[in-house]
Amino acid sequence: MTHQTENSQNNTAVQHILDNGLDGIGEAIRLVIDQAMKIERSHALQAQPHERTEKRQGYANGFKGKTVSTRVGDIRFSVPQVRGEVDFYPSALEKGLRSERALKLAIAEMYVQGVSTRKVTAVLEQLCGLEISSTQVSQATAEMDLELAKWRTRPLGQFKYLIVDARYEKVRIDGTVRSCAVLIALGVDAKGQRVVLGVSAKLSEAEIHWRDFLGSLQERGLHGLEFIVSDHHAGLRAALAARLPGIPWQRCQFHLQQNAMAHVPKVHMREEV
Repeated sequence: MTHQTENSQNNTAVQHILDNGLDGIGEAIRLVIDQAMKIERSHALQAQPHERTEKRQGYANGFKGKTVSTRVGDIRFSVPQVRGEVDFYPSALEKGLRSERALKLAIAEMYVQGVSTRKVTAVLEQLCGLEISSTQVSQATAEMDLELAKWRTRPLGQFKYLIVDARYEKVRIDGTVRSCAVLIALGVDAKGQRVVLGVSAKLSEAEIHWRDFLGSLQERGLHGLEFIVSDHHAGLRAALAARLPGIPWQRCQFHLQQNAMAHVPKVHMREEV
């Protein structure tokens, strides 16, 4: 009976394409994916619909509608639901969800880089055949903010070496573009692998800002440091002494060389006649 049902669904999908041409592809996809999800649910439950068996892991619990945007238009699938102690979600839609997340992050990154909503929409229409509204761009950037928040607050562990530095970026604050310090911490673990531990945007490199940043790293579990490298900024040195006392410190050779070269007088060579 199950085999006959599968063939019937497949025949119906093919018939939609034969009757409607390319316009029937969307409905054909819906029929095939819906049937594939039902089969996958039966495998997860280890039982066919209405089948009584000792191996059954749970029970079918109807369907839940879900609309997915595709290149052939919006398709509303009937997602099989389960109840009982079984973890199930159709792999076909899970792959789609991962692609959707990647697409949303790409949209958000373009927006953050300064690409206008109109240009984002034009790019996606060319690549994916999808139209993106300004509301969807805002939703995508909000999702990226959530992902970044998870990354910024993730637990840290043991690192042998800590490298801290700052760079300055132009940031719009209350309608005014200002130069802000982006504080960066880089860790090196026992295997020699380098990891960006954290990033924080502040108005300056004042001691209080560095101290708060280093404190946030400690609160997230940073420990086991044996060596610290940084430049000789007064605010940073004071913060290191307050937060990480007793740990050997070395001045960054790159910054030391830069500072030394800045004080070397330029020598003009005379051309020989």
